[in-house]
Amino acid sequence: MSWIREGELNLLEKISANILKAGPMPKHVAFIMDGNRRFARKKNMERQEGHMQGFNKLAETLRWCKHLNIQEVTVYAFSIENFKRTKDEVDGLMELAKQKFERLLEERDNLEKHGVCIRVLGDLNMLPLDVQQVIAKAVLTTRAHNKCFLNVCFAYTSRYEITNAVREMAWGVEQGLIKASDVSEALLSECLYSNNSPNPDLLIRTSGEVRLSDFLLWQTSHSCLVFQSVLWPEYSFWNLCEAILQYQLNHKSIQKARDLHREHQAQQQLEADRACVAEHLQHQGNGKPADAQRRQEALLHYTACREERVQDFLDALKHKRDSFFNDLCSPAILA
Repeated sequence: MSWIREGELNLLEKISANILKAGPMPKHVAFIMDGNRRFARKKNMERQEGHMQGFNKLAETLRWCKHLNIQEVTVYAFSIENFKRTKDEVDGLMELAKQKFERLLEERDNLEKHGVCIRVLGDLNMLPLDVQQVIAKAVLTTRAHNKCFLNVCFAYTSRYEITNAVREMAWGVEQGLIKASDVSEALLSECLYSNNSPNPDLLIRTSGEVRLSDFLLWQTSHSCLVFQSVLWPEYSFWNLCEAILQYQLNHKSIQKARDLHREHQAQQQLEADRACVAEHLQHQGNGKPADAQRRQEALLHYTACREERVQDFLDALKHKRDSFFNDLCSPAILA
């Protein structure tokens, strides 16, 4: 089954989509695609067939998102917790992932036509090498595309992602790229796997469960959360419209909360910079207070130096992550 489904909406779907698009639309939607195994039990089919039906529904949902002008989709494909399932099921999921990413590579012309960029978020070192390699090829093949984005969270949990981001900042301090005083909430966000994406506007979980299950905990603190009872393989265009309507009804309060958080974050950074400058001036002046003009000049200089340090660190972090994918596709590894 193709990742990119062609085809138009039917007349009623088109009318409904146009009505929805008259209001504020989410640009980034995240899905916890829950209910594949329950669907399989319900239909008396093998678990693996349930997962296959779940992938087919993802392809269909991406088509709906395209028609609704939703530019970015993030899906929870495989949690680190899923490694605790039976070996047969885990092996089956790994084989399914390999097959689907191989199919994606066969569709590279179609992906280029639609400008689809595929990103895979998680610790790929946990995966079998052949799965790592095909994922790396898919990521590198589509990384220059910029019309729409599909983020696949694989071997992922949010707590692991946050812990990894802290490790990355500690590495930056150890390497002398940044100072301990440069560590901030904003910098941690830049060290997450999802650093290239805006935070989701809307998060949808299917199957009736009303928990996030360690998915995008940091990124969804100011997102609209919608929990729907339908099993993922039975998800419909109308379920998606219902979730978008919930987002629209709550859009103003969500946007207000985001704006307040952005202002608070900027104020926190300013106060942290002022504290560092005050300490530096105190050491330089042997405890004597500096005048206002000197304090302002020192603050501007410190801020510029901090921003340069942080950017150099983020460039080094990007190079390290890019090298991981490039190395997986090198002839020596593929041999």
